[in-house]
Amino acid sequence: MAEQRVRGTRIPARAQIMCWLVLVMTAGLATVVLLVVEFEYDAVTDRVNRSLEQDAAEFRTFAAAGVDPATGRPITDPGVLFLRHLEAQYTDQAELLLGITEQGGRLGVVRQTGERLREVPLEEPLLRRIVFADQGSGAVPTAAGEMRWLRVDVDTRPRAWFVAGYFTGPAEAEADNTVRTLVVVSLVALVLGAGVSWLVAGQILAPVRTVRHAAARLTEHDLTHRIPVRGRDDIAALAEQFNAMLDRLETAFGTHRQFLDDAGHELRTPITIVRGHLEVMGEDPAERAEVVRLCTDELDRMARIVDDLLLLAKAQRPDFLRPEWTSLPELTTDIDAKARAIAPREWTLEALGEGEVFVDPQRVTQAVLQLAQNAVQYTEPGTVIRIGSAVRHGQVSFWVTDTGPGVQAEDAHRIFERFARGAAGTAERTGAGLGLAIVKAIAEAHHGSAHVLSESGRGATFGIELPCRPQPGEEQQ
Repeated sequence: MAEQRVRGTRIPARAQIMCWLVLVMTAGLATVVLLVVEFEYDAVTDRVNRSLEQDAAEFRTFAAAGVDPATGRPITDPGVLFLRHLEAQYTDQAELLLGITEQGGRLGVVRQTGERLREVPLEEPLLRRIVFADQGSGAVPTAAGEMRWLRVDVDTRPRAWFVAGYFTGPAEAEADNTVRTLVVVSLVALVLGAGVSWLVAGQILAPVRTVRHAAARLTEHDLTHRIPVRGRDDIAALAEQFNAMLDRLETAFGTHRQFLDDAGHELRTPITIVRGHLEVMGEDPAERAEVVRLCTDELDRMARIVDDLLLLAKAQRPDFLRPEWTSLPELTTDIDAKARAIAPREWTLEALGEGEVFVDPQRVTQAVLQLAQNAVQYTEPGTVIRIGSAVRHGQVSFWVTDTGPGVQAEDAHRIFERFARGAAGTAERTGAGLGLAIVKAIAEAHHGSAHVLSESGRGATFGIELPCRPQPGEEQQ
């Protein structure tokens, strides 16, 4: 069989979060830089084009008028036309205005430039490329950098041309500076973002590390560690769920250990009795029959103990109860009828509650009959045992009152524990001490309680109190 590949990565979650955040920031900042680059250079192109078109439009307007501003006379010489127009213009640092005439095969030039461009040489071959170009606009390289130009043909003799030029270098340098500044700021933001994401990821994952460390400390013998819950976010919810899981595990392991301890403690004696009798059993039929009777009785007691222990173990499970809306009068009368078959006593139905309650009728019946059986064990035939039920303050009560020896005050707080017996009459009783523990487990499964009211020598009243209505989270059947 081919070895199964292990999926996943060894990169810590903190580093993965930081890398993903840095990757997203890088993509976002790169997009911003690209958009700014496109915007800046488009803005340079648009500014240059608008400047050239404005210069050309102003010359066309002046040439169409064709009047010398100083004398008011018409201008017929293109050189004078260019000179008068350029005298009235104010160019910026990157702008160049040319008036070009052709005289005897050579080109004459009248120019108006910004201060930085006055010393820029414009060779005749360069000017010829402009004036004799097929297109009316374009770009040419010069000693001062690239110059974009726009030409206006003047319909005169000799031939003449007006050229508006713009050197893009300064404007592009400003755009370059803007882009470089943005790139530097973006890199600094990435570094800061990486640091902040590393710290924030550490803070967010701190409870997860706490969960991992707590899980590493857990063993079958120590399930007491819990995670402190702070806040109301998803991490706090994770900690709450983890603690709830630990509570369930601790309960399950505790039930398991208690079952083993109880079984080992309580079953050791009957096993020893059975083995002892079998080892010394003789050949006499009467003796053999007596040994078989004793062994059978001990085995029956062992079976009852095991059944009771299993019932107590199941009491911790969520499916232990099947509550439903139950008529309290019918449930009480059914319990009274079943109790009368336990033993010949003077059974009395003392009180009958009214209405419906949300309980598991079978488990309630089991608990009250267990109380009735307990009363039978500590009373004599013909004595009075009273059974009753009532509803008070949202609680339903069931009780069994006997006239037996009662329960001493020091035993009242422990009598519902496993294998606990009251001091009164214990020498004559052979029960395993699990009956009242079962009653308590059934009551607590209903979110109720079990209690005893007694004075030594004056009988006792054992009872359970349960909520009448469903608890939050319970499903009504």
